[in-house]
Amino acid sequence: MQLVIRRYRPSDRDAVVTLFRVGIKEHIQPCFYNAIGSFLHLSVTLSLCVCGYVLSSLWAALLLPTAWMAMVYYCCYKVYDGYVRLRLQTDMQDVVGSFLSRPDDCFWVAEAEVDKRTQVVGMVAVVAKDDGRQKCGELFRMIISPQCRRMGLGSKLAQTVFDFGKKQGFSKIILETSSTQKAGIALYRKLGFRLVRELNNRELPFWHMWMARVRVLKMEKEVLK
Repeated sequence: MQLVIRRYRPSDRDAVVTLFRVGIKEHIQPCFYNAIGSFLHLSVTLSLCVCGYVLSSLWAALLLPTAWMAMVYYCCYKVYDGYVRLRLQTDMQDVVGSFLSRPDDCFWVAEAEVDKRTQVVGMVAVVAKDDGRQKCGELFRMIISPQCRRMGLGSKLAQTVFDFGKKQGFSKIILETSSTQKAGIALYRKLGFRLVRELNNRELPFWHMWMARVRVLKMEKEVLK
C-alpha cells in the first residue's frame, strides 16, 4: 500500500471528522463488554435476577437485569459519544487553529489508495506543553482506519511525532488514553511509553465513567536526542 503522511489541510476536514467519530465510537461496544463483565455489574445483574425470581415473576427476573444492563450500555455510550461531541465543539471544530497555529504544534494525516481512490486512513497530532522547566509534546488524535490496521501505520504515525518532537526540542511525549483501548495501549507500550498514573476525567460526568468502568491513563515516553 502506497502511504503518504503529510500535514493536515483544510480540505481534509470532513474525512478527518468522520474518521475521528468512527474511531472513537467503535470503543462503545468493547467498553460495554468490559463493564458488564466486571465483578460489580455481574453481582448487580445476578442479584436483580434473583430478586425477580423471589418475587415469583418471570418478567421481573428478566426485566430487572435487562434494565440494569441497558443503563450500563447507556453510560458506555455516553462516555464515548459525549467525548466526540465535546471535541467536535472545541479543538476538532477548528483543526488549523487548535493544532497548526503554533510552530511547536502539528497535525498529520496518512493518505493511502483504498478501493482505487486516495483516502485519509489515519491521523495524529501533537501540542507543545511548556511548564517553564521543560518542554514536552502531548500526543492527540491517534486514529487508524479499520481497513489499515495491523500494517504498521500506527508506528509510522508515532514515529512522525517522535521525529517532530526531537526537532522541536521536546524532552518527552505524553498522552492520555482510556483503559478500554487495549490495542492502543499495547501499541504505546511497544513504542516505549510507560504508565505514569490514572486520572479523573473532569470533562465527562463522573457517574458515566464509573458505571462504564473506564479509567483515564496517562503515559509518557522520553524523546531520545
